[in-house]
Amino acid sequence: MRPSFFHFLPRVLLLILAVVGVNQAQQARPSPTPTGQDSGTIEIAIRRVRLPITVLDKKGQLVSGLTKNEFIVLEDKVPQEIETFSDDSSEALPLYVAVLMDTSPSTLGRLKFQQESAMNFIHTVVRPRRDRVLFATFDHDVKLRQDFTDKIDLLDRAVNGVKNLGDKTALYDAIWQFCDEKLRSVAGRRVLVVITDGEDTYSRSDIRDAIDIAQRTETTIFAISTKGGFISTVPGVEAGQVKDAKDRALTTLAEETGGMAFFSGDMLTLERSFTRIAKELRAQYLVTYRPANDRYDGSFRKIEVKLAERGKDLKVRTKHGYKAIADSVRP
Repeated sequence: MRPSFFHFLPRVLLLILAVVGVNQAQQARPSPTPTGQDSGTIEIAIRRVRLPITVLDKKGQLVSGLTKNEFIVLEDKVPQEIETFSDDSSEALPLYVAVLMDTSPSTLGRLKFQQESAMNFIHTVVRPRRDRVLFATFDHDVKLRQDFTDKIDLLDRAVNGVKNLGDKTALYDAIWQFCDEKLRSVAGRRVLVVITDGEDTYSRSDIRDAIDIAQRTETTIFAISTKGGFISTVPGVEAGQVKDAKDRALTTLAEETGGMAFFSGDMLTLERSFTRIAKELRAQYLVTYRPANDRYDGSFRKIEVKLAERGKDLKVRTKHGYKAIADSVRP
C-alpha cells in the first residue's frame, strides 16, 4: 500500500521549520568586522573629527608656538568648537606610517633609488619604542612586506628584499587597501607615504576613491615622485620640477588629505624632502572637534581652518573635508 501524503506531513513540517530557522539565524548574525580591523576597533559612527594642522610662514618655514584660541575651525562655513588641542610633539599621539613603494615597469632603473629613498625616510622619521612603520609595494599586485614595527632591521630587510618588478601600477588600490585594512585600526596619527612616478594603470579604484578613504580614516598622504629621471629634458627647468597630469594627481592626492607632494630628481633633494616631512610631522598641531551637524547623510563636509590673529601672514594646511557617513575608526 502506497503511503498517503499525510504519512509524510510531519517530516515536511520539520524540514520547513529547519529551513526557516537557518534563514532567521543568518539574518540575525552580526555583520563581520571590516577587513583588517582588530578586536580593539568598535563599529560606531564617527563623532569627532581629528585634524593634524601644519602652519607655514611666507618663506615656507614651519610655525610653532600658536595657541588653541588662535585657531578657527569651520565645517561647511559653520564655526566648530575645538575640544582638544595639542602642540607638543612629546605629548602627541604616536605615528603610524605606511610606506608604499612603486615596483611597476615604469620604475625600471629606479628601484635602488626608491629603496634608498624609503630607508632614508624610515630612519629619519621613526622614534624607537614609540612610532611604527609598515612597508609595502605595489604594481599589478599589492603586497605587504612588513607590518607595523619599530624594528629598523626588519624594515631594512623588507625594503632591500625587493628584487622584481610587476606588470602594471595599482597606485589607488594600494592606497585604498592600506588605509582601509591597516591605518583605520591603529590608535595614533595616521600617515601614508607613497614613493612613485605617479602613473596608475591598473586600479579598480580612482583618485577620488583614494582621497575619500584617506579622509575618512584621518590619514595624511605625502607623495614623493621619482619620475624626474635625474636629468631634465626641458631646457631651463631643473630635474623634478616639470608638472604634468601625473604630478597634478599626486599633488591633489596629498593636498586634499592635508599632506604635500615632493618632486625630486636626486638623492640630495630627496633627503631634504624626507627631513621636511619628518619635521612637519613633529611640528603639527592636533585639533579635534565634534561636528555641530551630527547627521551622517553621506554628504561631503568641507573643512577650513583659519588663524584669528595672523591669518594673512601664515598659511594653514589640513585635509579639505570628509564624507559624512557612519564609519569605524579607532579613536
